[in-house]
Amino acid sequence: MPKLQKLKISRLASSPRKRAAILAVAIFAYSANALAGSKPVAPDVATPQRWVAVDKAVSSESIENMSQWWKRLGDATLSSLIERSLKSSPTWRTAQAKVRESRARRQLTVANRWPSLASTSSAQNSNNGLPASSTSGATSSFLSPSSSASAGSYYYGNQLSWDPDLSSAKRKATRAADAAYQATQSDLRNTQVSLAAEVALDYLQLRSYEVRLGIARRNEASQSEILQLVEWRNQAGLASSVEVEQARANREQTRAQIPALESSLGQAQHTLELLVGVEPGSLTAELARSSTIPSPPDELAIGIPADALRQRPDVRAAEQRVAEQNALVAQQRAARYSTVSLSASLGWQALSGVLTGGASTLRSLTSGFTQTVYDGGRIRQNVAIQNALQDQAVVNYESAVLKALKEVENAILAFAKSGERLAALSTATEAARSAAQLAQNRYAAGLVDFQTVLDTERTALNLEDSVATTQADRTTAVVQLYQAMGGGWSEQLAGSATGKGTQHEQR
Repeated sequence: MPKLQKLKISRLASSPRKRAAILAVAIFAYSANALAGSKPVAPDVATPQRWVAVDKAVSSESIENMSQWWKRLGDATLSSLIERSLKSSPTWRTAQAKVRESRARRQLTVANRWPSLASTSSAQNSNNGLPASSTSGATSSFLSPSSSASAGSYYYGNQLSWDPDLSSAKRKATRAADAAYQATQSDLRNTQVSLAAEVALDYLQLRSYEVRLGIARRNEASQSEILQLVEWRNQAGLASSVEVEQARANREQTRAQIPALESSLGQAQHTLELLVGVEPGSLTAELARSSTIPSPPDELAIGIPADALRQRPDVRAAEQRVAEQNALVAQQRAARYSTVSLSASLGWQALSGVLTGGASTLRSLTSGFTQTVYDGGRIRQNVAIQNALQDQAVVNYESAVLKALKEVENAILAFAKSGERLAALSTATEAARSAAQLAQNRYAAGLVDFQTVLDTERTALNLEDSVATTQADRTTAVVQLYQAMGGGWSEQLAGSATGKGTQHEQR
């Protein structure tokens, strides 16, 4: 395969004719820049006009302020935990560091567009015609003459170099870095959304375990009383030994649930402590102040689907990554066109250690023009690769939109149906608890057998446990709905995490 061929012009522009030639080259390169790439095209994804699962509890009226949605649950402990996690959680701090990294990378692309100035110095000494030393850098030999036994050459100068980016490749790289930085900021906001929801969901699970543990302990105490009653009846000859063992088995079965619930409760607390960024056991006293499941608000206003897509930071990030890939495509296309480089140098050279007086002044101004003639198809394949990456970014954006719509619809449906389930379970639990009490009274009076007591007790216990689980599920659906709507982040908190850009960064 033939080697890469390049055309290059570089020499001192000392005559008007040469200056005119260089100007013509610059105009040609600048004209080529017009073909270096197209403007970013935002993906166009159709969205529905309304939510499918909206009911009377979830309104499609104007969207409410969701930046601190957790306060609507009315649990001070939960609010404190979420706000602390958004300051000290390892997940949050990692996301902040990624934003700082992206900002630095963006500033690096901006810095590459500016001229660079380098200062160089060198000294070469010889003794009796033999080289004695060769050094680079400013040394004390520049400040005083060399000894009579030595002779040498000394140089100090400055060199200015600049690529005016007439092919627009660097400008496209900056545009891509801008989009990447904005996408990382959206990722930070999405971390806020996810972290707040994760803390709330784990907190609800913890409170659910506490309530269920309380139900199991109360039922264990009640079944212990029943066992004692059956033992008394057995001693009086009114109950068989079979009934005594049935009562004992029923009590032990309930007792066996307690260690499992205690274990799940402890694990939920440890997970919560990790999310907040504290050591295991640090939240024990704080969590002991309350043991109720937070109740959801009676009504929710979530707006229309377009509101959710504007609010969700993950959709924003996906859109910004499409813009990044658009710019990278344009950058790869710019490699097809010519580039121009400029450099100037000013220096002093002398045969003594003093670069003043008799030192000679060296000046130069050079320009270079480079145009790829043949590269074996490398540029074309790089453009093809970048086009494929751009297509992937568009598909990812479309997937993010569809995922957002699905999550909102699922959360609305879960909230509505959990309300219906909770109402039915609450009514059933009241009836089951009354039936269990009546069965105990009738058994004590000898009117029913013990199996009736066992059946009613088991039914009441299962229903009470289901009520606690459904209460947590209903509030969980609200948290998931807020998360699906992109609630939980604010520009103020995100801005304080990322900091303000420098002057170059804002250009």
